[in-house]
Amino acid sequence: MDKPITTILFDLDGTLLDTNELIMQSFEKLLETHYPGKYTRTEILPFLGPTLAETFNKMDPAKTEAMIQEYREWNMANHDRLVAEFDGVTDVLTTLANHGVRMAIVSTKRNDMVLKGLDLIGITQLFEVIIGLDDVQRPKPDPEPLLLAMERLNASKEEVLMVGDNFHDIEGGKNAGVRTAAVAWSAKGPEFLSTFNPDYMLTHISDLYEIVGVTAT
Repeated sequence: MDKPITTILFDLDGTLLDTNELIMQSFEKLLETHYPGKYTRTEILPFLGPTLAETFNKMDPAKTEAMIQEYREWNMANHDRLVAEFDGVTDVLTTLANHGVRMAIVSTKRNDMVLKGLDLIGITQLFEVIIGLDDVQRPKPDPEPLLLAMERLNASKEEVLMVGDNFHDIEGGKNAGVRTAAVAWSAKGPEFLSTFNPDYMLTHISDLYEIVGVTAT
């Protein structure tokens, strides 16, 4: 019988924070400068999830560092204007924390940008551990960031759930030996995520109540 889930690892972008428009526009502005007319929104969609280095290395390794810098400058300048939480995130996560559920962020973003997003909606204090790109050598779907989060939380894999909006999160969870939940509000859609066989598909963040056995009041 499965042990009760006591600890949740969350991806950030596209899972808790609606950063989809920020990311899409950041890529659009950059790619239109470097590759005019080459990339449509549909073609940009697969870039949501992987690290910037992974994405730009496939285009032109010689330009990767410069393109990362340009991307981050526009992204930073427009962050607060284009970012919001998904419905119910603050209320649900606050309730989970009040019921003793332990939580961490495991993201492929730089730590400063993770904190910028969490601070924007005022939920930074809910997370005991934050693992960003600066903390690891191998980002998701490699298990390294999840294993590091569990080590810092002193949590066993049998009690952990990984929640995310992309295959990196689901595959990363499987590689780390934990249960996984995909979010149906992912920009890539629930059908895409279902192909990676997550243990759960969340239609709303409040679905976590039933999974962890919390009664919302």
